[in-house]
Amino acid sequence: MTKEYSIETKCIQSGYKPKNGEPRVLPLYQSTTFKYDSADEVGKLFDLEMEGHMYSRISNPTVEALEEKINDLEGGVGAVATSSGQSAITLAILTICEKGDNFITASNLYGGTVNLFNYTLKKLGIEARYIDINDERQDIEKLIDENTKLIYGETIGNPGVDVIDIEKFANIAHDNNIPLILDNTFATPVLCRPFDYGCDILIHSTTKFLDGHASSVGGVVVDSGKFDWDNKRFSCLVDKDPSYHGLSYTETFKEKAFITKARTAYIRDIGFVMSPFNAYLTNMGMETLYIRMKKHCENAQKISEYLENNDKVAWVKYPGLKSGENYELTEKYLKNGAGGIISFGLKGDANIGKKFIDSLELITLVVHVADVRSHVLHPASMTHRQLTEEEQKKAGIKPEQIRLSVGIEDVDDIIRDLDQAIESALK
Repeated sequence: MTKEYSIETKCIQSGYKPKNGEPRVLPLYQSTTFKYDSADEVGKLFDLEMEGHMYSRISNPTVEALEEKINDLEGGVGAVATSSGQSAITLAILTICEKGDNFITASNLYGGTVNLFNYTLKKLGIEARYIDINDERQDIEKLIDENTKLIYGETIGNPGVDVIDIEKFANIAHDNNIPLILDNTFATPVLCRPFDYGCDILIHSTTKFLDGHASSVGGVVVDSGKFDWDNKRFSCLVDKDPSYHGLSYTETFKEKAFITKARTAYIRDIGFVMSPFNAYLTNMGMETLYIRMKKHCENAQKISEYLENNDKVAWVKYPGLKSGENYELTEKYLKNGAGGIISFGLKGDANIGKKFIDSLELITLVVHVADVRSHVLHPASMTHRQLTEEEQKKAGIKPEQIRLSVGIEDVDDIIRDLDQAIESALK
């Protein structure tokens, strides 16, 4: 869609553009394969000489419509939808990293991402080097060497909800000829468009706010098209690829080199592609993304202020609280709202937190976050339980910490449930 349309309109309209006589709602192409008019046409598709769909393991019209919608919202040059957020992270890293390479990463990440970095990627010979997002530039640059291929972080950390200084890390990355890759799941393009601040590659777990209804697992990688890959660090994109008769991604696809290789090499070979049905459901969920995010933010702001003023709460973190250490970054990067996730701790030990969770009536305990219903979770014993005590500490996880995913129910109902559960836990 043209750039003059608002994000609110793009959430509803972009992606699928029906012509006269076509369905008004995005069609579900629940097909593995497609029909062609000639053998030469198929050959050109497989040689990447023309655009089109070869096989649903690589691309599909329904999935493509979702990719175009998210790409349009983020302001990129292309996107690839995947089977999960974890596969999106893996795809982005494998596209430019190989055995012997390393990357710099923030430590305040989702526990599953830390496991991916510490174990699975390590087995492939790719090393994650951790930094604190508040570290000084010189301390970060000490970890960068000739085999460093990227800097990684989360726009809003999960579950600590720290806001990363995008421009700071973009400048460090670019001065060292490497890209900045950010997971924008908690912010969504409604609240923040990191490409506007120098980020190069974005990742979403579409399972969360983009879907919005806990119905469909998925992920997406979005390419800004702004990074110069032809800088002698990324031979994987510059050198000839023998699997495509010697084409160079940077020569052939220019600013789309990264996203084209991601799809035509790793989606092709590994196959962690989003299903057409999940793309259909996610697209439908995104039609209400703008209005949902507005309500998530309004509710979370009121609830975080309630928690901050509750004398039974030991601490509370929410990017929208003026008392928070990240508030300046919130004002800079999250102009449309501070998100729907709150992190807090009750006075007492971890058992108090568990008693609180068990006392909730409206708010549910689920291993999920960021949909229309309010959810709660205890990270130390649940999503981050595979991490050692030291790893949890580096990730900002405290024993008493509770992650509250604020839904779009009536805010007074949510607060009443929190209040009675706190009272029950501290009896």
